[in-house]
Amino acid sequence: MKDSNDPVEPGKAAGKAVGGAKGPDELRQQIQETRGQLGDTVEELAAKADVKARARARGAELKGKASEAGHAVQDKATEAGHVVQGKAVEAGHVVQDKAVQAGHVVQDKAVQAGHVVQSRATQAGHAVQDNVPQPVRTAVTNAVQAGKRHPRPVLIAGAGVVVAAGLLRRRHNGHH
Repeated sequence: MKDSNDPVEPGKAAGKAVGGAKGPDELRQQIQETRGQLGDTVEELAAKADVKARARARGAELKGKASEAGHAVQDKATEAGHVVQGKAVEAGHVVQDKAVQAGHVVQDKAVQAGHVVQSRATQAGHAVQDNVPQPVRTAVTNAVQAGKRHPRPVLIAGAGVVVAAGLLRRRHNGHH
């Protein structure tokens, strides 16, 4: 097998015998074919010798590959960002659900405590009502109604009771 860079043997033009032309027309045709082949060979050699053009072509090829790689990285980064965003939203919902559940637990416990306090206050009210004699209950009811009609004397009397209770307590604790 011959390399296209090997010289042509004398008497042969690109694989055809030169000496076998049968007339001037055939010789012209062979010359035309040889010129065409020679032109193609010159173009190939010129393309190989044009280092700038080859460098530009290779640079364009590498630029295209780099652009493709950049787009692939950008697509993967975008996809990863969406995954992270989805997980963050999901985590936010989990935290929100837990906070709502904790709020319900606190609310339920507050309602239960309120019921307990109300029940005990009712029991204490009934115990006082059951153990206080009827004349005292009547007197207290009358005093409350009078206090609603004339609040100033009741406030003065209440302040006097507080002062008296404070004095009695001091005496009882040993302070003179």
